[in-house]
Amino acid sequence: MKFNKFILISAICMFIQYNAKSQQWNGLTLYSNSNSTLGYLLDTASTVVKTFTFNSGTGYSTHMMPGGTIYRSVQRPSNFLTGGGVTGRMQKVDYNGNVLWDYVYSSTTYVLHHDHCVLPNGNILVISYEVKTPADVAAAGATNSITVWSEKIMEWEPVGTNSVNVVWEWHLWDHLVQNLDSTKANYKSSIVNNPQLMNINRNLQKDWFHMNGIDYNPLLDQIVVSAHNTNEWYIIDHSTNSAEAADHSGGLAGKGGDFLYRWGNPTNYQASGSTILNVTHDAHWVPLGSVNEGYLSGINNRGVSNPINKTTADQINPPRSGLNYTRTTGSAYTPATYAFRHQSTGYTSNMGSVEEFPNGNKMVCLATAGLIYEIDPAGATLWSKSTGGMTPQSHRYTQCYIDFTAPVQPTITVTNSVLSTASANTYQWYLNGNAILGATGQSLIPTQSGAYVVEISDQNNCVKAYSALFTYTVAVVDPVGLVEQTLLNDLKVYPNPGSGQFQINGTALNLGDFTLSIYDISGKCVLIENNSQSFDLSAFQEGMYTLVILTDQGQSIRKKIILNK
Repeated sequence: MKFNKFILISAICMFIQYNAKSQQWNGLTLYSNSNSTLGYLLDTASTVVKTFTFNSGTGYSTHMMPGGTIYRSVQRPSNFLTGGGVTGRMQKVDYNGNVLWDYVYSSTTYVLHHDHCVLPNGNILVISYEVKTPADVAAAGATNSITVWSEKIMEWEPVGTNSVNVVWEWHLWDHLVQNLDSTKANYKSSIVNNPQLMNINRNLQKDWFHMNGIDYNPLLDQIVVSAHNTNEWYIIDHSTNSAEAADHSGGLAGKGGDFLYRWGNPTNYQASGSTILNVTHDAHWVPLGSVNEGYLSGINNRGVSNPINKTTADQINPPRSGLNYTRTTGSAYTPATYAFRHQSTGYTSNMGSVEEFPNGNKMVCLATAGLIYEIDPAGATLWSKSTGGMTPQSHRYTQCYIDFTAPVQPTITVTNSVLSTASANTYQWYLNGNAILGATGQSLIPTQSGAYVVEISDQNNCVKAYSALFTYTVAVVDPVGLVEQTLLNDLKVYPNPGSGQFQINGTALNLGDFTLSIYDISGKCVLIENNSQSFDLSAFQEGMYTLVILTDQGQSIRKKIILNK
């Protein structure tokens, strides 16, 4: 009888777990078809809850910001080329349809195209073609001197209603390599040993790269882009300034504007390995809080080509080490193939998107098929929508994301070797892109040198904001630790164990300013005091705590204390 009850309870638990995972991710789906003046917000029953009427046709991407504001690319006649993904114009539109900002970027030598991405500081990353003449191409060591549409990425600060300030830019043309003409500056004898650069003689054509998807990682200050014609995803460093972005050194990763990582087609840099991407769009990082957060994800338009074309959504786990990526010299970047793949039942020859949700579900947009659908972790379709047109991308937002604006981007300050930020609802600190266990307070005592980021949330715990990377170097005053050991031996904490009120004295307290911090057993900082020779733990639970004294001369002294009420 007990065995049967166990089976019944287990079955019920499995049923509940399966059905919990099989629920749609709640929210509203936004899409706008190519060249359409309409945009739609749909609920999970496909009911249209909001229709946007725009003054010009959609070019490619339509992204919603916290509070319901939309940044959208707009289709307009090009000055030098026509084709899929060319836009030439950007708009910012509020939830009521009012145009707040409208900017044209198009000439005979450049034009906006495809995707864009809004940064935590409110600026926008955009992709633009830039024309290179046959003379430019010959000077770069190409064997085929033709006109080439190269690529550049810019960070725009919208100004007024119709202008921008270009605060950062990166040009593909600054990061080329060739191994045929040793008289040119970009000559390297080995292509495979220089994957940070693009071989100018690899499948050179007029529309060479055809970049189409762009995303930003606030924990790393890095950008990922996908390229249709080279079948690759590329990561570049955004922590550079524009001069460093044109060079091969500088930035937090130390490599300037060179590729930090590339994946999908190792033959592009003469490495052995399989070509996995076969026309790709929408490269992005899997969002924080979702299954496989931090993985790279994107649409592989012809992920399956036999016996017929099928579009896949692929994910990989890049070999990240801090702010850089590892690779064996002479070999392709790992992994050798995708970690996870969803094979759609349909096919989109171009465009498309995939979005990952916290419950493990995915939403796939098959652009040329005019189909959006959501699947559960097992691949079962939970919802689908025929859009009646060509739909480049679709995105889902929670109702509170639409209702509430984002908190002000936090800033990190340092006082007496303590990192702090302004008051918020929740906090999480990161070091070199990795969450610091237990670092969920307003302040943090850094124990390692590196790039720190703090994530905060609004009062509804709905919208998150991220600080800019803050580089901090831990002072090394006493490498062998003799001074710190002496100060530790001299430091007295009493009573210890104690019931709440503690006193401290010692030489360390007389060397100048110092910071006193208390950490619980999980590593969470529960108390910070400046220049205090006493502290009170009466409000905290019994147990073991760590007292940390940081002097303004760089010494760090730690002592265990026991709270016993």
